[in-house]
Amino acid sequence: MLRPTRAAALVTAALLTLSACGGPGAADAPGGPTVLTWWHNATQEPLKGYFQAAADRYTAAHPDVTFRIEAVENQAMQTKIQVGLQSNDPPDIFQQWGGGDLATQVGSGKVQDITDATSAVATTLGGSAAGWQVGGRQYGLPYSVGVVGFWYRPDLFAKAGITAPPATMDELMTAIGRLKAAGIAPIALGSKDKWPDAFYWGFLATRQCSAATLQKTTKDLTFDDPCYLRAGQDLQRLIAAQPFQEGFLGTPAQQGAASSAGLIANGKAAMELQGHWDGGIITGLTPDAKPLGDKLGWFPFPSVPGGQSAPDTTFGGGDGFSCSAAAPPACADFLKFLLSPAEQRMFGALNVGLPVAPGSESSVTDPTVAGVLKARGASSFTQLYFDKALPTAVGGALNDEIVNMFVGKSSPEKIIQAATDAAANQ
Repeated sequence: MLRPTRAAALVTAALLTLSACGGPGAADAPGGPTVLTWWHNATQEPLKGYFQAAADRYTAAHPDVTFRIEAVENQAMQTKIQVGLQSNDPPDIFQQWGGGDLATQVGSGKVQDITDATSAVATTLGGSAAGWQVGGRQYGLPYSVGVVGFWYRPDLFAKAGITAPPATMDELMTAIGRLKAAGIAPIALGSKDKWPDAFYWGFLATRQCSAATLQKTTKDLTFDDPCYLRAGQDLQRLIAAQPFQEGFLGTPAQQGAASSAGLIANGKAAMELQGHWDGGIITGLTPDAKPLGDKLGWFPFPSVPGGQSAPDTTFGGGDGFSCSAAAPPACADFLKFLLSPAEQRMFGALNVGLPVAPGSESSVTDPTVAGVLKARGASSFTQLYFDKALPTAVGGALNDEIVNMFVGKSSPEKIIQAATDAAANQ
């Protein structure tokens, strides 16, 4: 989700970081202890602490295995992984979102095939494991899979006279007008990080296009169906309504009280289109770092006029981990450990994500997060984030042009053309 304007600086920083630390087995001796280098993007509590505790529990059961953990903010993680996998010292375990990005990594020979080591666990996960497969082989495992939707403040909705979450785009536009009239920023957006912008076009395309069209695009990389043009036109109308907070182009998504998640946490904006993890981020950014309770809700993305998708179609993805090509066997074993029922229940109890192991769903106790989990379970089709479903270069070009739309320098036609041109070079 990184953009060329920052990529050079981030690559330099990542290279410096990599030169200062050991890679897989850096502290290993033949027949001796194993040190797993683990990169994840949980920079905030409680997930950061959970991952450390999980590593400690694994070490307690396997005293010959220890961890060197780096928690890296999500935006920087994208480039850090790209650089790390190309270096002589890649991490053993690294954050993995699956789809086309994973296929690109696998094609370069940088990711370990863990099919044989994890087949029993992957089978229990069913369809949730499919996004981490390439050519029928398993190259990673998810620990959380969810969907995107609007996190919102019911108290601010009530202040603006809105009695129910909008179910259609027309109702969303009406809600935006009422919130603005009440002096409340309708939608918080962290455009500085750019990837949140892509959620809007992505979900509008998921609403406008049929599941068959979306699947065809992922397979043959064509964007000629008129539904994609209509998605851009819908986005154009939404942006024209000026629903976002002042200065949204310079606002980060998840870093600090002034981020888009922080604006929700502190009652400065009414809603934010974000992933299933956002409730946990928001909680960590409240003044007392405690859940908002009934002051935080969630609702699915509204329907759009003429949309071809089923009403329960969702847009989203998941978080997981892969092992680099030279990682020791302990890497795949640890991924299985994270998917054990006990670990998944502990993760679910944090109420910051949606566990995937069967039987762990009841560990999610927060009513709002449980509502997101219910929406995931009821979905007949989930479109994976386009920048993950498509090859890396195509997804990146698509996202870049969507960002240009928010800046006022693109159009519905240019978004399609950018993706089509990138696909032609595959």
